[in-house]
Amino acid sequence: MTPITEVEGRRIALSNLDKVLYPATGTTKGELLHYYASVSGPLLAHLDGRPVSFLRFPDGPGGQRFFTKNPPPGTPAWVKTAEVPRSEDKAARQVVVSDLATLMWAANLVVEFHTPQWRAGAPALADRLVLDLDPGEPASVVECCAVARWLRERLAADGLAAYAKTSGAKGLHLLAALDPTPSEQVSAYAKTLAKEAEAALPGLVTHKMAKALRPGKVFVDFSQNAAAKTTATPYTVRAKERPTVSAPVSWAEVEACAVPGDLTFLISDIGPRLDRDGDLLAPLADPDAAGRLP
Repeated sequence: MTPITEVEGRRIALSNLDKVLYPATGTTKGELLHYYASVSGPLLAHLDGRPVSFLRFPDGPGGQRFFTKNPPPGTPAWVKTAEVPRSEDKAARQVVVSDLATLMWAANLVVEFHTPQWRAGAPALADRLVLDLDPGEPASVVECCAVARWLRERLAADGLAAYAKTSGAKGLHLLAALDPTPSEQVSAYAKTLAKEAEAALPGLVTHKMAKALRPGKVFVDFSQNAAAKTTATPYTVRAKERPTVSAPVSWAEVEACAVPGDLTFLISDIGPRLDRDGDLLAPLADPDAAGRLP
């Protein structure tokens, strides 16, 4: 029998809690749900008001994966959704995760959370800038950190404060809070930054996606600022071999990173980090901390 739990007055069926999702670590679905409940405060702060896309992997990272923007079949009536018109469906809607009950319902589906840089009700009006630093082997997150340091200074020169998180995969994400700005303008600015980084660090950076250009370099992906794109939400667990997290990191950690393991965090690492540092990305949700594009 599927256990039923009550979360904030909502009855939620939690299924297959003993199912091992990550054989490499023996992590069960129940442990995954416990993680999401334990980080719900900061996670909800980054999900709130943003339409969510789900990468679902119900049988673990080794099983089937599928990406969905539409509310999944069986979505409870109490789950909030927002209208997000798309070219193929002007009446399309997406889930908005704004409370603990919705978070636990969604987590029970076994998902990665992905969000755009804009909020529901204001599509294509970005309040965040993101730069996805993606290393091409043999480069790693260590090289990403060198590029991140350069980009941090470049953003600061334009009056923008940069914050870092791991992608939960191989790379690093840089984010900056913005006064609401058309996504098209943010994308153009981000592309300019990527080109400048390549010019300043030609042996280390490429701004082009072509795989032939990427071995040993860091691809500064500016395209995720496009209105139609999404990025892994802070604190989401990734569908990788181990339950790695897209985890906020301090600039001291970025500067000290010597090997990839220095910036690899599993679900068991996040609670102690939050206890010690709080949410390192909290300023992104503070309107007073937002900057303007030059």
